[in-house]
Amino acid sequence: MTDTLVLETEHLTKRYGPHLVAVADLGLRVRRGEVYGFLGPNGAGKTTTLRMLLGLIAPTSGQARILGAAPGSPEGLANIGALVEGFGFYPYLSGRRNLQVVARYAGVPAARVEAVLDQVGLAARGGDAYKGYSLGMKQRLGVAAALLKDPALLILDEPTNGLDPEGMAHMRALVRQLGQGERSVLLSSHLLGEVEQICDRVGVIQKGRLVVEGTVAELRGQAGLFVRAHPVARAREILAAVDGVGAIDEVAGVLRLTADPGLAPEVNRRLVEAGVAVSELRPAERSLEEVFLQLTHDGTGV
Repeated sequence: MTDTLVLETEHLTKRYGPHLVAVADLGLRVRRGEVYGFLGPNGAGKTTTLRMLLGLIAPTSGQARILGAAPGSPEGLANIGALVEGFGFYPYLSGRRNLQVVARYAGVPAARVEAVLDQVGLAARGGDAYKGYSLGMKQRLGVAAALLKDPALLILDEPTNGLDPEGMAHMRALVRQLGQGERSVLLSSHLLGEVEQICDRVGVIQKGRLVVEGTVAELRGQAGLFVRAHPVARAREILAAVDGVGAIDEVAGVLRLTADPGLAPEVNRRLVEAGVAVSELRPAERSLEEVFLQLTHDGTGV
């Protein structure tokens, strides 16, 4: 991954009438070669943002640049693949034939059809009628269509929506695979597990506003250790002298240390040697779910 930006927005805003603000003053930065998770609850403005980025709707104010071009311009769209709000295929045509139709309209060589069918794991089912596909297969065919141009930027809107656990796992693995190398993936989702497992960086949107952006680790905050030991006062005294241990907080008799979790063996050794009984010692970090709920509850940040 490099610091080269493939997508950048400044003050991007979409209003519907005088009272409804769908997206407000949005600033996104997606780098080349990363999977960027665009995370937010339903109705937060994710799909509206993606539609503006693709030139499907015009912003009220602000601007965006995608691969150095304006949203919706031929130059930009030539290197973008997208799956937003589903994909309209002909039900009685095969998956392969549907992709051939899309390829012809996109000016893509027919040889790309077989390549993308194989890429999404549908090579063996390419001759089957689309109407007989499972929901997971339909989603994968939509991703295949988005890949026909071998795009530098792939935009996916809730690609696991409605899938069963197995289908979700397959789609996550596919997205992670597609986000390798020079290609960037902008993944819109409200599913925390999905974002946590496959994204390099995350932007959280709430009520149309970007409330925080960073890696999953940055969003969770500083790493640490939970220590339950007795006597707790003696444990605190011992741990305060251990190199690498920062702040020590106590809640209901449990100590939370600001420290690298890799320091756990040393922490345990010091306490045991000092005659302190250790009943619990584990890494302490906020879950992405905890961070997300805090951010989207009041939109104030971490």
